[in-house]
Amino acid sequence: MPIQVSTEIGKLKKVIVHRPDEGIARISPKRAEELLFDDIVHLPQMQEEHDVFTAVLKAFLGKDNVLETNDLLAEAIEADSESIIEVMDLIMHYEEISTKTKKMLLDLPPEKLADTLISGHLDEDHIVFDPIPNFIFTRDIAVTVNDHVIITKPEKEARFRENFLARFIFWSHPMFAHLKKDDRVINMNHVEEFPPSQKGKYVSIEGGDMMILNRDYLLIGHSERTSEHGIHSLRDVLFNRGVVKNIVQINIPHDRSCMHIDTIFTQINKNHLVAFKPIVVDGLASNVEVHRHNGTSVFYHSIRDFITNEINPKMEFILSGNGESPFQEREQWTDGCNLVALKPGVAITYDRNPHTEIAFKEAGYNIVHARQLLKDIAAGKVNPDEIENTIINIPSNELSRARGGSHCMTCPVERE
Repeated sequence: MPIQVSTEIGKLKKVIVHRPDEGIARISPKRAEELLFDDIVHLPQMQEEHDVFTAVLKAFLGKDNVLETNDLLAEAIEADSESIIEVMDLIMHYEEISTKTKKMLLDLPPEKLADTLISGHLDEDHIVFDPIPNFIFTRDIAVTVNDHVIITKPEKEARFRENFLARFIFWSHPMFAHLKKDDRVINMNHVEEFPPSQKGKYVSIEGGDMMILNRDYLLIGHSERTSEHGIHSLRDVLFNRGVVKNIVQINIPHDRSCMHIDTIFTQINKNHLVAFKPIVVDGLASNVEVHRHNGTSVFYHSIRDFITNEINPKMEFILSGNGESPFQEREQWTDGCNLVALKPGVAITYDRNPHTEIAFKEAGYNIVHARQLLKDIAAGKVNPDEIENTIINIPSNELSRARGGSHCMTCPVERE
């Protein structure tokens, strides 16, 4: 299977997602902050909303090209019985689980073991692990950059088990075997290659802070979740391997409301980028440093200045909340800037950002709700291949409580 992503907007061909699992239903108000969820959610409705989201993906990509983490993990366990023991050792040490429990888990069928490792739920009377609710945000676990896959390294302990599982999937699943053979997996958890700095600065980086706008430019946000030392460490490795020519460090406020760069902007078309005006356009508390593969660098005072000077001088910025307060702050918080493009000009967003919707219409986009679109596709009234300049709204009453939109909920592994 080709693994190739060199753009944010090329036709999406294969993607990894994770359906909200039963572990999310165990999050209490007291532990929500610790587990990086802002609220408790009603799981059945959250699952139904996510099912609508994945149904749209399947309609455009084909059912077999929307890969579920549970399936990938089970298949990897079945394919590599030796490596899963090593991974279980890591998990058992981190989670402080007994050898007896480890043996019991390894005796489970692959599908049940995969489910337990993700949800933490063994049966009605036995909870083995805490939930990992942020696993629905598959963007963060790994990023395909041209023909390489980068396994990220989370900043928060609540995401460590996600990281163990992502490493195992990309190392052991047959679909990705050629990457290992060709040395095209970059694992940022290898301390020998990505050590702390001499002054004790640590490596952390999450996929929501990484965007490849074209073959030569990889953007990485220096944010609440991604350290500058992590960026510089990855920069050096990518330059040494010749993967990209420019690493663009986007410095943004270290704040929960803009935890990754994809919470403040995403590209949806050749000349259109959805953006939060105060940070992206006005340059509030942010700036950009472009690191060249030849050792030079260039500085910009705003993300807009960088985009229009180096990526596309014709780029137009569609503003969350239509660029007006308090709506821009409200709708950036509910992921009005966080869209995944299915192809140039066709993207998915939440249905709860009316002022951003006005901005889309003014920019020439049609707005359609996912449920109606799926009905029309099923009835043969609409061909997904013929849809252009369209924003697809998905239901979001519960999904939006998790603080991540469609861009967060997708890990592309192949685009045209």
